[in-house]
Amino acid sequence: MANAGVKASYLSQRPWIISLVLLLALVFWVSSGTSNATPPSEKNASQSAPLTKVTVDTFFAEPVTRSISLYGRTAPDRDATISAEADGRVIKVSVKKGATVKKGDLLIFIDKGDRAAQLARSKALLSVRQKEFNAAKSLKKKGLQGEVAYSLAEANLVEANANVENIELALSHTEVRAPFDGIVDDVMVEVGDYLGVGDPMATLLDLDPLIVTADVSEQHISQIDASLPARILLVNGEVKEGRLRYQSSIASPATNTFSIELEISNPQQLLPAGISAEVDLALDMQRAVKLSPSVLALDEQGNLGVKTLKENKVAFVSARVVKAEQNGVWLTGLGEQVDVITKGQGFVRDGDRVDAMRQSQAQ
Repeated sequence: MANAGVKASYLSQRPWIISLVLLLALVFWVSSGTSNATPPSEKNASQSAPLTKVTVDTFFAEPVTRSISLYGRTAPDRDATISAEADGRVIKVSVKKGATVKKGDLLIFIDKGDRAAQLARSKALLSVRQKEFNAAKSLKKKGLQGEVAYSLAEANLVEANANVENIELALSHTEVRAPFDGIVDDVMVEVGDYLGVGDPMATLLDLDPLIVTADVSEQHISQIDASLPARILLVNGEVKEGRLRYQSSIASPATNTFSIELEISNPQQLLPAGISAEVDLALDMQRAVKLSPSVLALDEQGNLGVKTLKENKVAFVSARVVKAEQNGVWLTGLGEQVDVITKGQGFVRDGDRVDAMRQSQAQ
């Protein structure tokens, strides 16, 4: 009993001995349990995790036209401001704004003033000069007229003829006519206005063909030529076929883009200038696969592509967008035939083994 008391007193004075004994007992118990446990690798081998279920569909490449979309505006083929070529008072305006005219139609009449009288006087003088020249020519042939007198008669005849032509031209300028077929966009004069030479009178537009102007990036300008077809969607919903007629040879220093012009037929000149238009300009033909945007994915490097199925494993394939439409995108780089994961692609990664089901079976 005395010995037991001594031991108890000894242990109470040294509690770390009790803690050490308990720690050794715990380590022995854990190690014995670990030796009897099944290794994780053996568990995974005996009980594998279920495969992710995905839906797969087969897609085939088709020919598609690669194109670029541009935004532009319509413009007239010709836009002329008609100015006065003779001074005088306006005595008649034959057209109104918005009127359609043909080449040669009378637009505005300017008072002739005394030009008719000047013309009559010039013609009378021309008749006299003609007779003087004929007489001088006849005398010269007979040797009775000197060279100087003959040359003077000839010069007088030329001057008289020029005066007649000048006055006839001035008279023609009093009748202002349309220089081409078009639409009168504006009339700037009224009856009674006095005009000087160079004063603007009217603006005339030629809307056939109608021109669509747009800007092309420096990346695509080298791929554009006049043989390319162009589809033009006007803001009013009309779709027209256009033809490239001009492309700039120098880029704009402000935008680094090149200006182009396309023309569309507008025989009745019903389509107006200045409205917005979308230009779909074809570049070349390629074979591509059309897919829903929902199946597109990015790899770890940020490359665009799709997740495909190869031997029940997920394979990421990079692709390039050729053309985007409202109901899908056309992609190249997927080959002539490809099995694309259409459902469940967000839960699998490249290299994962999956439980695949065909789209037809899923329906």
